[in-house]
This record gives sequence, structure tokens and C-alpha cells, in this order.
Amino acid sequence: MLVPTVWGLGFTVAKAAFVFVEFPPILLMAFRFGLTALLLVWFVKPPLGMMLKIFWIAVVSATIQYSLTFTGLDGLNASTAVIIVQLEAPFIAILAAVLLKDRLGKRRIFGMALAFSGVVLTAGDPHLQGDILPIFMVAGGAFTWAVGQIMVKNLGGQVGGFTLIAWVAVFAAPQLFVSSWIFEDGQLQAIASAGWVGWGAVAYMGVVMTAMGYAIWYHLLSKFQVNQVMPFLLLVPVSSIIGSILILGESLSLQELIGSVVVIGGVWIITSYDSKTAAAP
Repeated sequence: MLVPTVWGLGFTVAKAAFVFVEFPPILLMAFRFGLTALLLVWFVKPPLGMMLKIFWIAVVSATIQYSLTFTGLDGLNASTAVIIVQLEAPFIAILAAVLLKDRLGKRRIFGMALAFSGVVLTAGDPHLQGDILPIFMVAGGAFTWAVGQIMVKNLGGQVGGFTLIAWVAVFAAPQLFVSSWIFEDGQLQAIASAGWVGWGAVAYMGVVMTAMGYAIWYHLLSKFQVNQVMPFLLLVPVSSIIGSILILGESLSLQELIGSVVVIGGVWIITSYDSKTAAAP
């Protein structure tokens, strides 16, 4: 329960950095993973023989995914973005079926259709009509995240959680700094004016959201089936929406609220089905 809670609040914290100090999204992610690497890399041994796999996990699940997700977040309310991120569940179910030979079943297919319908309903809200590109970027980030989790699962638990996130961060940080240099501008101004909001966001995301959150998540992912731990991610939008309302003063329109309920309902159908199946003898 702790992991989705801190992840959900991370969207609120990041959005605060974008709104109040205009921190470029990819640059924020670069500092985030740079801090995580500096904190953890001294305490873990290099997983020799696994470094190339971890490099590609960093490219997919960190550099590409976070660039897409948080650049999209910059153009949306945090509460809206975190609902779209819930597409991770149907994406990972589809990939697990294709790549891991997991069985879909009619109930899960219905849940997927429901989740995608909820995102379409949310995106169709009139006040979001100018935000189609950010919506697609966040959805693309959700798909990329799902790909990354399948890649992590294929490691078969050979790399511990702290070791994995430490070396993912080592590889991801320079990739993200280069990506920020290519795709963004205003970095020096953002660094100079970051203040406690900007650096507080870096600290929260680097230490709590990434170092602690992903170390726990990767440990769980190595011990349990993917679809046994996925249901807990339903708490991500709950914590993010509450945080966004209290901290950022955001609100959901009726159409967004209905879309959110439909998405979460679809994700619940997908993940609850898998949990029961996994637990069955």
C-alpha cells in the first residue's frame, strides 16, 4: 500500500514544480534519477552479466517512460494525468498475455475495454480538447512502463530491488540529462530559481518515490506474480487526486469524475480477476 501512495503523491509534487517554478519535466526526472543513483550505488555491487539488460530497462522504463509521462503531465492536471496512467494495467495484461503466455479471459477483456472507454470519456471532456497531445504522451508513457515491467519480470529475480533501481538510475540519469538538453530549454533559469519547491520535488521523487518506492516494488515483483501486486496500484489515483485537490487546488469535472470511475472499475476487474486466478490451486 505504501508504494502506490508515494507514487500517487509524486504526480502532485512534480506538478507543483512545473507550476510554481517552471521546472522542465525531463530535467526534473534527470535530477530525480541522479539523486537516486548517488544515494544507492555505493551500497550495491554491480550485477555483472546483467548490466546490458539493466541498461535497456533504464532506456525503456525510465528514460522514455518518464520523459513521456511527465512531459504530458506538464500539460494536464495531475488528477487527470494519473487517471490516464491507469492504462498501465490493461497494457501490462495484454503484454503478459502476448509475451508471458498469460490467459486473458472474457472478464479481463471486458475490464480492458472498460478502462480504455473511461480514458476516452475523460479525454473527451470539453476543457481537455486542446490537450490531446499531452493525453497521448501520458498514455504512451503508461504503455512504455508496462513494457519495462515485463522486462524486469524476465530478470527472474536475479537482481535485488535496491540493486536494480540503483543501476537503472545510474544509466537513466545521463540519458535524461542528454534528452533534456536536446528537447527542452530554460534549464539554467529553472535551476537558479528552483527554490525549496523545485529541490523539494527532486528530493521527494529521488529519495521517496524512486529509491524507496521502486526498491520495494521490484522486490515484490520478484516474489509475486505481476497480477498479484497490480491491484494495489489502484491506490495511485486516489492519493494523487486527494493531494492535487488539497495542495494544488485542482478539481475534476463531472465527465472526468465519471471517466475516472469507469477507468478504475475496469482496472479493478482486470487485477482482481488475476489475483483470484493466481491464488487458486
